[in-house]
Amino acid sequence: MAPSALSRARKNSAETLNAPPERIAEKAKALTLAPAIARPSRAEAEAAVAVLLAWAGDDSSREGLRDTPARVVKAYEELFAGYAQDPAEILDTVFEEVASYDEMVLVRDIPFVSHCEHHMAPFFGKAHIAYYPNGGVLGLSKLGRLVDIYAKRLQTQEAMTAQIVAALDSHLHSRGAAVMVEAEHMCMSMRGVRKPGALTVTMQFSGPFKTDPAEQARFLSLVRGR
Repeated sequence: MAPSALSRARKNSAETLNAPPERIAEKAKALTLAPAIARPSRAEAEAAVAVLLAWAGDDSSREGLRDTPARVVKAYEELFAGYAQDPAEILDTVFEEVASYDEMVLVRDIPFVSHCEHHMAPFFGKAHIAYYPNGGVLGLSKLGRLVDIYAKRLQTQEAMTAQIVAALDSHLHSRGAAVMVEAEHMCMSMRGVRKPGALTVTMQFSGPFKTDPAEQARFLSLVRGR
Protein backbone atom coordinates (compact mmCIF):
# COMPACT_ATOMS: atom_id res chain seq x y z
CA MET A 1 0.00 0.00 0.00
CA ALA A 2 1.33 3.45 -0.88
CA PRO A 3 2.23 5.63 2.12
CA SER A 4 -0.32 8.29 3.05
CA ALA A 5 0.41 12.00 2.78
CA LEU A 6 0.52 12.14 6.59
CA SER A 7 3.05 9.33 6.89
CA ARG A 8 5.20 10.91 4.18
CA ALA A 9 5.06 14.25 6.00
CA ARG A 10 6.08 12.59 9.28
CA LYS A 11 8.97 10.81 7.56
CA ASN A 12 10.18 14.06 5.96
CA SER A 13 9.91 15.89 9.28
CA ALA A 14 11.93 13.20 11.08
CA GLU A 15 14.58 13.25 8.36
CA THR A 16 14.88 17.03 8.68
CA LEU A 17 15.22 16.92 12.46
CA ASN A 18 17.94 14.26 12.26
CA ALA A 19 19.82 15.79 9.33
CA PRO A 20 23.30 17.29 9.83
CA PRO A 21 23.53 21.13 9.84
CA GLU A 22 25.01 21.14 6.32
CA ARG A 23 21.98 19.29 4.96
CA ILE A 24 19.57 21.65 6.72
CA ALA A 25 21.44 24.63 5.25
CA GLU A 26 21.25 23.12 1.75
CA LYS A 27 17.52 22.60 2.13
CA ALA A 28 17.07 26.15 3.40
CA LYS A 29 19.00 27.52 0.43
CA ALA A 30 16.74 25.60 -1.94
CA LEU A 31 13.75 27.20 -0.24
CA THR A 32 14.89 30.82 -0.49
CA LEU A 33 12.25 31.15 -3.19
CA ALA A 34 8.83 29.59 -2.54
CA PRO A 35 7.85 27.12 -5.27
CA ALA A 36 5.03 28.10 -7.61
CA ILE A 37 1.84 26.13 -6.94
CA ALA A 38 -1.67 26.12 -8.34
CA ARG A 39 -3.61 28.42 -6.03
CA PRO A 40 -7.35 28.04 -5.44
CA SER A 41 -9.62 30.99 -6.10
CA ARG A 42 -10.56 33.50 -3.43
CA ALA A 43 -14.09 32.09 -3.39
CA GLU A 44 -12.72 28.59 -2.79
CA ALA A 45 -10.52 29.88 0.02
CA GLU A 46 -13.47 31.64 1.67
CA ALA A 47 -15.58 28.49 1.35
CA ALA A 48 -12.82 26.52 3.09
CA VAL A 49 -12.87 28.95 6.02
CA ALA A 50 -16.65 28.56 6.27
CA VAL A 51 -16.20 24.78 6.45
CA LEU A 52 -13.71 25.16 9.31
CA LEU A 53 -16.11 27.43 11.19
CA ALA A 54 -18.86 24.84 10.83
CA TRP A 55 -16.44 22.08 11.91
CA ALA A 56 -15.59 24.12 15.02
CA GLY A 57 -19.29 24.08 15.87
CA ASP A 58 -20.49 27.52 14.85
CA ASP A 59 -22.82 28.89 12.20
CA SER A 60 -20.91 30.84 9.55
CA SER A 61 -24.16 32.43 8.36
CA ARG A 62 -24.87 34.23 11.63
CA GLU A 63 -24.26 37.98 11.81
CA GLY A 64 -20.98 37.91 13.68
CA LEU A 65 -19.41 35.36 11.32
CA ARG A 66 -21.06 36.32 8.06
CA ASP A 67 -18.03 38.23 6.77
CA THR A 68 -15.41 36.21 8.66
CA PRO A 69 -14.36 33.99 5.72
CA ALA A 70 -13.62 37.07 3.59
CA ARG A 71 -11.78 38.74 6.48
CA VAL A 72 -9.66 35.65 7.13
CA VAL A 73 -8.65 35.35 3.47
CA LYS A 74 -7.75 39.05 3.39
CA ALA A 75 -5.72 38.64 6.58
CA TYR A 76 -3.93 35.64 5.10
CA GLU A 77 -2.81 37.78 2.17
CA GLU A 78 -0.94 39.96 4.67
CA LEU A 79 0.22 37.26 7.08
CA PHE A 80 1.67 35.10 4.28
CA ALA A 81 2.83 37.82 1.90
CA GLY A 82 6.35 36.38 1.97
CA TYR A 83 5.47 33.72 -0.57
CA ALA A 84 5.15 36.42 -3.23
CA GLN A 85 8.43 38.18 -2.35
CA ASP A 86 11.93 37.49 -3.65
CA PRO A 87 14.88 37.96 -1.25
CA ALA A 88 17.12 38.69 -4.25
CA GLU A 89 15.20 41.92 -4.85
CA ILE A 90 15.68 43.01 -1.24
CA LEU A 91 19.42 42.28 -1.31
CA ASP A 92 20.07 43.55 -4.81
CA THR A 93 21.32 47.05 -3.91
CA VAL A 94 24.34 47.79 -1.71
CA PHE A 95 26.07 51.05 -0.84
CA GLU A 96 29.73 51.00 -1.80
CA GLU A 97 30.73 54.48 -0.59
CA VAL A 98 31.36 53.46 3.01
CA ALA A 99 35.02 54.54 3.39
CA SER A 100 36.24 50.95 2.94
CA TYR A 101 34.28 49.74 5.98
CA ASP A 102 34.73 45.97 6.25
CA GLU A 103 33.95 45.20 9.88
CA MET A 104 30.89 43.43 11.25
CA VAL A 105 27.46 44.97 10.72
CA LEU A 106 24.91 43.88 13.33
CA VAL A 107 21.21 44.69 13.57
CA ARG A 108 19.65 43.18 16.66
CA ASP A 109 16.15 42.99 18.13
CA ILE A 110 14.30 42.83 14.80
CA PRO A 111 10.71 41.96 15.78
CA PHE A 112 8.73 39.44 13.74
CA VAL A 113 5.58 37.33 13.79
CA SER A 114 5.39 34.06 11.91
CA HIS A 115 3.18 30.95 11.86
CA CYS A 116 4.15 27.39 12.69
CA GLU A 117 3.72 25.09 9.70
CA HIS A 118 2.59 22.24 11.96
CA HIS A 119 -0.38 23.90 13.68
CA MET A 120 -0.61 27.28 11.89
CA ALA A 121 -0.31 28.90 15.32
CA PRO A 122 1.70 32.11 15.65
CA PHE A 123 5.23 32.29 16.95
CA PHE A 124 6.89 35.63 17.56
CA GLY A 125 10.06 37.16 18.87
CA LYS A 126 13.21 38.88 17.68
CA ALA A 127 15.92 38.17 15.13
CA HIS A 128 19.54 39.33 15.34
CA ILE A 129 21.55 39.47 12.12
CA ALA A 130 25.23 40.18 11.54
CA TYR A 131 27.35 40.01 8.40
CA TYR A 132 30.76 40.96 7.10
CA PRO A 133 30.51 43.25 4.05
CA ASN A 134 32.05 42.26 0.77
CA GLY A 135 32.51 45.52 -1.14
CA GLY A 136 29.39 47.27 0.11
CA VAL A 137 26.76 47.41 2.85
CA LEU A 138 23.00 46.96 2.85
CA GLY A 139 20.54 49.63 3.82
CA LEU A 140 19.68 48.72 7.42
CA SER A 141 15.95 48.42 6.73
CA LYS A 142 16.67 45.66 4.21
CA LEU A 143 17.55 43.22 6.99
CA GLY A 144 14.18 43.84 8.62
CA ARG A 145 12.46 43.24 5.29
CA LEU A 146 14.48 40.07 4.75
CA VAL A 147 13.25 38.72 8.10
CA ASP A 148 9.66 39.50 7.10
CA ILE A 149 9.97 37.67 3.78
CA TYR A 150 10.64 34.42 5.59
CA ALA A 151 8.51 35.12 8.68
CA LYS A 152 5.45 35.73 6.50
CA ARG A 153 5.32 32.11 5.41
CA LEU A 154 4.36 28.90 7.16
CA GLN A 155 7.59 28.12 8.95
CA THR A 156 9.68 26.32 11.47
CA GLN A 157 12.02 28.56 13.43
CA GLU A 158 14.97 26.38 12.50
CA ALA A 159 14.32 26.65 8.77
CA MET A 160 13.67 30.38 8.94
CA THR A 161 17.01 30.94 10.68
CA ALA A 162 18.89 28.93 8.06
CA GLN A 163 17.02 30.59 5.17
CA ILE A 164 18.07 34.08 6.27
CA VAL A 165 21.75 33.06 6.34
CA ALA A 166 21.42 31.29 2.98
CA ALA A 167 19.88 34.41 1.42
CA LEU A 168 22.71 36.62 2.68
CA ASP A 169 25.31 34.19 1.35
CA SER A 170 23.58 33.67 -2.01
CA HIS A 171 22.44 37.19 -2.87
CA LEU A 172 24.54 39.60 -0.80
CA HIS A 173 27.70 37.48 -1.17
CA SER A 174 28.76 38.53 2.31
CA ARG A 175 32.05 37.23 3.70
CA GLY A 176 30.08 35.57 6.46
CA ALA A 177 26.76 35.87 8.25
CA ALA A 178 25.34 35.09 11.69
CA VAL A 179 21.68 34.87 12.65
CA MET A 180 20.06 34.26 16.03
CA VAL A 181 16.30 33.99 16.42
CA GLU A 182 14.50 34.01 19.77
CA ALA A 183 10.78 33.25 19.79
CA GLU A 184 7.80 32.06 21.80
CA HIS A 185 5.58 29.53 20.05
CA MET A 186 1.83 29.60 20.67
CA CYS A 187 1.56 25.95 19.61
CA MET A 188 3.54 25.24 22.79
CA SER A 189 2.14 28.04 24.98
CA MET A 190 -1.63 27.76 24.44
CA ARG A 191 -2.06 24.08 23.49
CA GLY A 192 -0.28 20.78 23.95
CA VAL A 193 2.12 21.05 26.90
CA ARG A 194 0.92 24.62 27.62
CA LYS A 195 4.20 26.18 28.73
CA PRO A 196 3.76 29.95 28.27
CA GLY A 197 6.93 32.00 28.36
CA ALA A 198 9.19 29.20 27.08
CA LEU A 199 11.66 30.71 24.61
CA THR A 200 13.23 28.87 21.68
CA VAL A 201 16.66 30.05 20.47
CA THR A 202 18.14 29.07 17.11
CA MET A 203 21.42 30.10 15.46
CA GLN A 204 23.08 29.65 12.08
CA PHE A 205 26.55 30.77 10.96
CA SER A 206 28.57 30.98 7.77
CA GLY A 207 32.07 32.15 6.85
CA PRO A 208 34.28 33.18 9.79
CA PHE A 209 31.30 33.02 12.15
CA LYS A 210 31.11 29.28 11.43
CA THR A 211 34.82 28.47 11.47
CA ASP A 212 36.10 30.75 14.23
CA PRO A 213 34.71 30.30 17.78
CA ALA A 214 36.01 33.77 18.67
CA GLU A 215 33.78 35.31 15.99
CA GLN A 216 30.77 33.42 17.33
CA ALA A 217 31.57 34.61 20.83
CA ARG A 218 31.93 38.20 19.62
CA PHE A 219 28.56 38.04 17.87
CA LEU A 220 26.84 36.54 20.92
CA SER A 221 28.46 39.12 23.20
CA LEU A 222 27.21 42.00 21.04
CA VAL A 223 23.70 40.50 20.86
CA ARG A 224 23.53 40.01 24.62
CA GLY A 225 25.24 43.29 25.51
CA ARG A 226 22.03 45.25 25.92
